[in-house]
Amino acid sequence: MARGWLRVVMVLVGLFVFAVYALAAVGGYLLLTWLFASRPSLPVTLAILGGFTLLAAYLSYRVGTARLLAGLDVAELPRSRAPELYRRLDQLCLEMDVTPPPVLVADLGAPNALSLGGPRTGVVVLDRRLLSLLTIDELEGIVAHELAHMERYDTFVQTFAVSLVRTLVGLVTLVLFPLILLLDGVDRGMAWMRGRPARRNVGLAAWVRRGIGALVDALLGVITLLMLAHSRRREYAADERAAEVTGNPVALARALSKIHRATSPERGLRSILYIHGDQSEEESPRRYLSTHPPVDERIDRLVEMASPSVGRHYIGRLRP
Repeated sequence: MARGWLRVVMVLVGLFVFAVYALAAVGGYLLLTWLFASRPSLPVTLAILGGFTLLAAYLSYRVGTARLLAGLDVAELPRSRAPELYRRLDQLCLEMDVTPPPVLVADLGAPNALSLGGPRTGVVVLDRRLLSLLTIDELEGIVAHELAHMERYDTFVQTFAVSLVRTLVGLVTLVLFPLILLLDGVDRGMAWMRGRPARRNVGLAAWVRRGIGALVDALLGVITLLMLAHSRRREYAADERAAEVTGNPVALARALSKIHRATSPERGLRSILYIHGDQSEEESPRRYLSTHPPVDERIDRLVEMASPSVGRHYIGRLRP
């Protein structure tokens, strides 16, 4: 008898839980209906979303840059310590229409480099080991590569892309929220009715909810792959621009080879800004998940930009 009453109570609790979720889902649906009914015209809506994304990207860009520099414990490289490097930097900036940025040194965890900011407010950060690892010609190539990123606002473009993805995720979540809430209510209510409130995600509602999640994940996966592909193209473009302004593509190829052979960069937040790239086989799926092209491909492209005689001399010698 007691078990029968317990069963009835659990069914009633399940119905109550479902009713609460269903009411919340209906309320969310009505709110969305009102919002869409009173929304401005499509061009105005797109302009608002675009403006919001730009503002979010700019704030993330400014705050993120300051936070990253604070976390690196950087120090500015005095001109008296590297007069030739600064002389070449000034010349590169004249050719590239970039305001000479501060050159900062830090311990990046690997002999590497990164750039932050645009052509007027950017900075170049070098790992301390680069100053002893590379020749002045090779260091000039690395700096030119980073200036090329600054010249094209690559850091901001990347930040904007991330903010755009976040905005899209927020919109998709907002539109699907009433349905997700209703399905969650069905799942929780049925769990109570079955007498196993702790056991969830087993019914049809759970399968539908997982299907929606998989669809959203697939959409985000496609967008992420497109962003990664664009990032790899940016690296090629920065290599080509650096080779153009320095007139010495082989020096940059040598620098990339030395950096790759010295060590592999640590994985983490800053890795997307490094000039380093993983060495991967052409058919390997990993290459499509990397922000940088394989180092050997970058080296081959740079060597091919040199004269035929120089290219024949270096091809195969610089590949890791």
